[in-house]
Amino acid sequence: MSYIIDRRENSKNKSAVNRQRFLDRYKKHIKKAVSDAVDARSITDVERGEEVTIAGDDISEPVFQHGSGGRRTVVHPGNKEFVTGDRIQRPSGGSGGGGAGDASDSGEGDDDFVFQLTQDEFLEFLFDDLALPNLTKRHLKGNFSFKYEHAGFTNYGVPAKLSVLRSLKQAKARRIALCGNSRKLLAAAIEKLEEAEAKGDELGAFRLTDEIELLEKRIKRVPFLDTIDLRYKMHIKRPVPTSQAVMFCLMDVSGSMDQSIKDMAKRFYLLLYMFLKRHYEKTDIVFIRHHTVAKEVEEQEFFYSRETGGTVVSSALRLMTEIIDDRYSPNEWNIYGAQASDGDNWNDDSPTCSKLLREKLLPMVQYFAYVEITKRSHQALWREYDQLADEFPESFAQRHIQKVADIFPVFHDLFHKKDAA
Repeated sequence: MSYIIDRRENSKNKSAVNRQRFLDRYKKHIKKAVSDAVDARSITDVERGEEVTIAGDDISEPVFQHGSGGRRTVVHPGNKEFVTGDRIQRPSGGSGGGGAGDASDSGEGDDDFVFQLTQDEFLEFLFDDLALPNLTKRHLKGNFSFKYEHAGFTNYGVPAKLSVLRSLKQAKARRIALCGNSRKLLAAAIEKLEEAEAKGDELGAFRLTDEIELLEKRIKRVPFLDTIDLRYKMHIKRPVPTSQAVMFCLMDVSGSMDQSIKDMAKRFYLLLYMFLKRHYEKTDIVFIRHHTVAKEVEEQEFFYSRETGGTVVSSALRLMTEIIDDRYSPNEWNIYGAQASDGDNWNDDSPTCSKLLREKLLPMVQYFAYVEITKRSHQALWREYDQLADEFPESFAQRHIQKVADIFPVFHDLFHKKDAA
């Protein structure tokens, strides 16, 4: 067998290009490793990089070797240990490298190939083929409208933008700068003239009179308003992103949600939060926690508060409606919602939830996802929402999570990219 070694120096960024080719080649293995890693990690450790193992059987590289036949002259080095006919003992481990595998009476192999994914690469594979559904009102990247904002004053412009007050202030400042010294000399000359007249000094009074006339003419030559005094209001165009989207995260924290269910709900929302922050920089996120009452909270409180209580799911939907009416006009915003609950609800409240979604929320939102997290059979809330899934197939979806391993597949299913029609 012959070995060809490329000893040329790497060009700039060649290592990065080679790594990207490698990641593309083993994309299937990496995505599976990333998915498994999400299931095994704690809530606070989801976005860390990951160690990926690729089995040796899946790694194949082109090799060059001599074909069979022909005459070859080979000189072998001598040795002091073996002679013709000796048998060489196979290395322990069964992999040709002295590994620590189990004993085997046959076969050869290589160790699995292991490499480390960076945090950025891990998140890229995690959210590779996901997108917000039905994003039709606006585009989230590269689409701007503009508005004019006041940005001070300039010395040129159109008459309609003339600032009279600022122009008069500028004119007064100019007159003070140009005439200030002359006015002081004029005041002093007038005072001396009065003294000269009082003393009867006619010659001194005559000279002071000429000096006063000269100063007054000098002051009058300075115009009250000059062209250089004019100031115009200046407005500049500021880009305003029209890519406005908001995601409402509604989480049930009632007493029926035990700690394991709450942890799964938090995992789901953490994936959603990272996905939005990574791919949609201009998207607002509204966090709502609810038990018998609903409250809008900050990110820290949403994920780590220990408050609990009874269950009235409609309180969260009502609060979402109020916030939309107050801050997020459906004519200007793409509105999304994600609700996580164990499905347990107050007896008469589930029909109210269904009514709120049907009559108020679903006509306004682009997409609403309901995730029921329970190891039991579906609850009353799921059965009520079943009717909505039939009525709003494009804007409403519901999924069931029973164990941690279901979280990422469900999340992927809810937000995967749909092929353009």
